[in-house]
Amino acid sequence: MVFRLIIVLFFFSVGAFSQEKFIRHKISKGENLSVIAKKYGLKTKDIEEANPDAPKILKLNSVLLIPNTNKKVTAKKTESVANITSATTSNSGQHEVQEKENLWVISKKYNVSVDDLKKANPSLESEDLKIGQKLNIPSNAMAATEKNTKKNQKTEKPEIISSTDVEVVVEVKPKETKYLIAKKYGITVAELERQNPFIKGKLPVGYLLKIRTSKEKANQEITDATIASQTQVTDKAVATSENGAKTDELKPEIVPAQNVEVVVEVQPKETKYAIAKKYGITVAELERQNPFIKGKLPVGYMLKINTSKDKADAAQAINSVPELESNSSSSSQVADNTEIKRDTTSVFHVSNHSELVNQLIDNATENIGTRYRSGGTTKAGFDCSGLMICTFNNFDIKLPRSSIEQSRVGVKVGTEEAQKGDLIFFKTNGRRHINHVGMVVEVVDGEIKFVHSSTHGGVMISSTKEPYYQRSFSQVNRVLQ
Repeated sequence: MVFRLIIVLFFFSVGAFSQEKFIRHKISKGENLSVIAKKYGLKTKDIEEANPDAPKILKLNSVLLIPNTNKKVTAKKTESVANITSATTSNSGQHEVQEKENLWVISKKYNVSVDDLKKANPSLESEDLKIGQKLNIPSNAMAATEKNTKKNQKTEKPEIISSTDVEVVVEVKPKETKYLIAKKYGITVAELERQNPFIKGKLPVGYLLKIRTSKEKANQEITDATIASQTQVTDKAVATSENGAKTDELKPEIVPAQNVEVVVEVQPKETKYAIAKKYGITVAELERQNPFIKGKLPVGYMLKINTSKDKADAAQAINSVPELESNSSSSSQVADNTEIKRDTTSVFHVSNHSELVNQLIDNATENIGTRYRSGGTTKAGFDCSGLMICTFNNFDIKLPRSSIEQSRVGVKVGTEEAQKGDLIFFKTNGRRHINHVGMVVEVVDGEIKFVHSSTHGGVMISSTKEPYYQRSFSQVNRVLQ
């Protein structure tokens, strides 16, 4: 009996000793002796000595005895953190290439450079991008993207337009910002841009905005504007009296009684000539009253026109009937618009070069995602030269129909001289002559990015650093000066 009791006590003490001296660790995927030793603050030699029969190549889900050095809690915490970090890296560190995506689009999405993407994915240096391909994204870019996504999910809420809302026309004053105007009328900047798409790039002084807001906000702003105007006139009068200046200088400009100012919204297919003729003024006078239409005449733009009351009344009556433009009016518009030379064998000379180039790029990139269509020149589908024709035609600049004909327009420049708005040409699919065209949208450190309509992805932005376009590049033409 005593002998049995001694044996039981012996095994109990051995079990307690082993529980106290060792920790059982189940091997997970990707672990080896050095990783496990680091988790528990040990040396690999300690684990090997505790497991003399363990194979040199560890098997998944097998169990190792880990010497207990009173770091059990720390080890578990470390393991938990390591697993979370690993999961985060594996889940959020990659991007699957979708249809119509290229390196430039993906780099903009994650706010990284194309070079960083290539460094993270060395195979891109020798291979083209494929749909479904997994790309490694730098971790800092993924973190920033996730942060922005969460922020947008929290902040973007659909706006409900009240049934009591009214639409007001507001003229942009000097030093006014989108934020200030939006706040004044109780809407967000995003909503202001949605209601007025042509101000996304900038906010030109004198532009007439259409703003839908509550009746209370609209009435409050009208009252505030009236009070401010009266105060300004009073202040000027006091200042002039104190300085002994002539009171005649305080008189506002008097508009003849028979003249009125009307606000006109540009309709589709309307030209400057047709609008000017309707209100009894010249195209030059129309542009003088509305300086921001010299480059183009965007649909939906609100024009301010000072004309006689008779002409205004007559135009209002005509507006109820659709106006058909004759061939003669179209040709007259070309004659009046002296900013552009119509010689397709030379450079088009424009007075507002940088502004026009930015508008051309905005107009072309709005079509990103539109499908490729052979012979297409509309939003239903574009081919490469069709996209260029449609874009430039929106600004009264006529280009030839084919890419090879377009390559004869303007002046050839070297790639180191390329700039935004230039046309860029390629000889793709082993052709001996030019058969593809795009428009330069950005030039950075010798890399030219261009918008074009591709047979395999429709309208997109690509780069001369991509192997395919690097091999097929032909020339760059300057068509605007």
